[in-house]
Amino acid sequence: MIKRCAILGASGHGKVIAEIADLNHYTEINFYDDRWPELQSIENWDVLGNTLDLLSLVHQYDLVVVAIGNNKIRLDKVDLLKSAGANLTALIHPSAIISPYSQLGEGSVVIANAVVNPFSAIGNACIINTSATIDHDCIIGDGVHISPGANLAGGVKVGKSSWIGIGAQVKQLIRIGENVVVGAGATVLHDVTDSKTVVGCPARPL
Repeated sequence: MIKRCAILGASGHGKVIAEIADLNHYTEINFYDDRWPELQSIENWDVLGNTLDLLSLVHQYDLVVVAIGNNKIRLDKVDLLKSAGANLTALIHPSAIISPYSQLGEGSVVIANAVVNPFSAIGNACIINTSATIDHDCIIGDGVHISPGANLAGGVKVGKSSWIGIGAQVKQLIRIGENVVVGAGATVLHDVTDSKTVVGCPARPL
């Protein structure tokens, strides 16, 4: 049986998504990117068109994934594809551990060795990156990126379109607002309000 996957965004992240799709037994994987027709291929895969082309073809694919790092753009593209009727089921690497008591939103991706523990809820268009851990009862808003090796303790809330940097640590019950950037390796011990960038150990606003 042929399983078809379309990936919007021919990027390094897109290569990771393509491999996960392959591991999930998608037999045909096609890329779309707004740099087409200048960009015709990425590694082993063809780039067949741009966003408008994909919108007209979404019903031909069993799964559509947006592989764009920018949180706001990724969320906007997921919303656009959803309105066109695309299947945006969450894509999960086989090595990831996802509690059956957790929730994953549409268009979200969970990458190798990540863990999502019980009663956590992941929003739409999120990236839970390599070896990130999300403990029990966390709430992750739409369009959030939890970077490789980041660890969220229990009961953390992260607002829409925020970015938790590589190797960051977030203490239990912390509230992180919308459009926040938590720097690489930061240790978050206090709540962070909307649109702040925090860095360091303990994390402080820039």
